[in-house]
Amino acid sequence: MVDSSNTVQDSTVVIEQIVPGGQGLGTLPDGRKVFVWNALPGEKVRLNIIKNKRSYAEAIAVDIIESSPDRVEAAEANYLATSPWQVINFEAENRYKNNIVKILAEQSKLNIDVLPDTVTDDQEWHYRNKMEYSFWGDEQGIHLALHERGSHGKQIVTGSKLAMPAIDKAANEVVRQLNSLGIRAGDLKTIITRCTQNGEVAAALFTKTRQFPTMTLPVGPLGLRVYYSNPKSPASVRTELLYELGSAELVDNVADKQFEYDVDSFFQVNVPVFEKALAAIKDRLAADRLVDMYAGVGGIGLVTAGRQVTLVELDNASAAMARRNAAASGLEVEVVETSTERALECITSDVPVVFDPPRAGLHRDVVTRILESKPPRIAYLSCNPATQMRDLSGLVDAYDIEPIQVFNFFPHTPHIETLAVLTLKG
Repeated sequence: MVDSSNTVQDSTVVIEQIVPGGQGLGTLPDGRKVFVWNALPGEKVRLNIIKNKRSYAEAIAVDIIESSPDRVEAAEANYLATSPWQVINFEAENRYKNNIVKILAEQSKLNIDVLPDTVTDDQEWHYRNKMEYSFWGDEQGIHLALHERGSHGKQIVTGSKLAMPAIDKAANEVVRQLNSLGIRAGDLKTIITRCTQNGEVAAALFTKTRQFPTMTLPVGPLGLRVYYSNPKSPASVRTELLYELGSAELVDNVADKQFEYDVDSFFQVNVPVFEKALAAIKDRLAADRLVDMYAGVGGIGLVTAGRQVTLVELDNASAAMARRNAAASGLEVEVVETSTERALECITSDVPVVFDPPRAGLHRDVVTRILESKPPRIAYLSCNPATQMRDLSGLVDAYDIEPIQVFNFFPHTPHIETLAVLTLKG
């Protein structure tokens, strides 16, 4: 493990509130604001500064001098890497998430309400159907690892309490074989494992070398893809498929519909809570015809449309699965394989639209097209309410916005999903 070189701040701060990024907010003795992980409102904490800027700082609380009644003991030693809100009890977490959305709406000067209850299925642990781990090597061999928040180091792990157990079991079986083959950790990037609600697993291993030994299919996964991933990119990019063992394709049921996807295609990480969001979209849109932008494998459009749907998806792996799912859906479906910004003609004045964009939110050309074509109804499911509020600010003059609904897709993390439903003003 690599140690960080952070300096400890001798002074203490009192945490004023939780901010939209998920940190506690305090004020340093020199007047600068500090954003603090492992800190809750009302707590007095001693800090470990991890980023020191002229106008602000970022830190981790290393000593809780006065504790909040909302604080609980973290379930994992490495919780800051994946789920820094493990120190908040679940009821308070849902309250904090709801309040953050209200703060973001106020900051955007949007006069819209937020429904008071955060939607959850009360499954705090083992909800993730996908995990990505990096690797660490030492004299004992290769280990799964996670990056350590606030440093360039990694922490050795055997899994995560957020993950469905089958995922971690499969990842460790892959590691076991890598060690038996004498693979160097330096030749590896990451491993992605994902599973169905029934526990069937597929995996993808990303390597930095094209001269990678041929493995056998480990016990557990139905399939394993081994990719060469460009070492110049820190991300797990699929530069070249070296080989596939078994089949890395999976099948799941979502809202009583069957969906095919694979280890590479986009699929929702928390299916039970996703089904609650789907029910809300279907009920509030009540759309016979629908356009689903950023459609992935078709999970929203194929469930919520009554008769006809257009699915727009850029990623070729996801679009291929969307075509399969469309064929089995019983609906009239068109799959358009391109980006939403290049499919603006699909946004029309007579068909409701669903948006589920990445964290960056809607491209400005998409907002412009909405204002030009004026679709009658819009459902906007967001994984980043900050960019969602920005986008809604550009649409509020043309649309009435129903109260925002907050969903907890990612318990014990500060990540928030929000659903906004818009109706064209008369």
